Amino acid sequence: MSLPLSGVTVLDLTRVLAGPYATMVLGDLGADVIKVERLPGGDESRAMGPFRDGESYCFAQVNRNKRGVALDVKHPDGLTALLALAARSDVAVENFRPGTTERLGCGYDAVRAVRPDIIYCSISGFGQTGPYAQRPAYDIIAQGISGFLSMTGHPGGPPTKSGIALNDIAGGVTAVQAILAAYIARLRGEGGQYIDTSLVESGIAWTVWEAAAYFGSGEVAAPAGTRHRRNAPYQAYRTKDGYVTVGGNTQRMWQALCTKVLGRPDWTSRPEYATAQDRLAHGDELERDIQSVLVTDTTDHWVTAMLTAGAPAGPVNTYDQMIADPHLNERGITTIVEHSVLGPVRALSSPLRLSKTPPQIRRGAPVFGEHTAQVLGSLGYSAEDVSALQAAGAVYDPTLPPPASPPPSRPAGGSDV
Repeated sequence: MSLPLSGVTVLDLTRVLAGPYATMVLGDLGADVIKVERLPGGDESRAMGPFRDGESYCFAQVNRNKRGVALDVKHPDGLTALLALAARSDVAVENFRPGTTERLGCGYDAVRAVRPDIIYCSISGFGQTGPYAQRPAYDIIAQGISGFLSMTGHPGGPPTKSGIALNDIAGGVTAVQAILAAYIARLRGEGGQYIDTSLVESGIAWTVWEAAAYFGSGEVAAPAGTRHRRNAPYQAYRTKDGYVTVGGNTQRMWQALCTKVLGRPDWTSRPEYATAQDRLAHGDELERDIQSVLVTDTTDHWVTAMLTAGAPAGPVNTYDQMIADPHLNERGITTIVEHSVLGPVRALSSPLRLSKTPPQIRRGAPVFGEHTAQVLGSLGYSAEDVSALQAAGAVYDPTLPPPASPPPSRPAGGSDV
């Protein structure tokens, strides 16, 4: 079966999370992703635990469906090999700080010189222009600038980070969207182009309700716990043994909740709870009333009762409970990826469900430099050429005799963009 991006070659110059996530998605869709890691040390995520047999699970989770090449791009022969690879690529993706790839000799202009129709995507913290362009960026920095830290958590509490690397993943998803759009444009005869995406702007683009409130009335989004900013009840409540999420935001659902679940039909006639806006205005009182009932029984009891009554509800799962959820297991939320060192590795499946050309996981993440000799061989380098380059410290492949000074491990940390 041909995958959607079969025949597309992606030059992956990314590291840590935002960029590797984007190129992983392209690989799942069939692209031949060639991940180039710099000597010494490679992708910083290789130093992030947990580890098994010296390999990082963090790196393995986000670098499947890629072939791995290790080059010293500061070595003239290493840069020559990189540009030879770029000349055969359809897409190039990097997530260094603006100006870094230009200094290394593999920026957009250098790559476009050897592949005029290249689609070149740069993912940075703040974008390629503007007063913040040269600032280093971690996900938490982006969450702060984007306003997420100030609107997450409970009222009166400190700024709260999202439970996931929200801006990193948003940046990766946005990059995939832009790359696919640019590729479609190239198929229509528009040629290649340059793509400038940022973690901050990618996250801000998702704040649609908050933008509506601010542009419409000047309201500045503030922490609301698990409450919805426009509907009530719509939040998580404590139960006898955990928490339950409730979505009784429409009038029909609110009435069903009161009469069929909570045993309080009188609430449907209270003026404070008459409409969605009234319930929102009396959110604290509403929360106390509903909470006083829900703490009397278990999460499972309330989920069953609410779903039976037609009111959306669900448990608040811990991560291990989510992984064990029977519905998600039937949907195949996880899969097994074969890794050349780790063996079978459990990983998250692709969420893309295509009826004719579904994504495939064809290989596990590469060990450092695993495919260097193979990829360079496809560019016309002989085995002797690659061995000489390794001896000179320009490339690294673990199957070849080590150079005089083996590449040291890179310490954990380092800015993603």
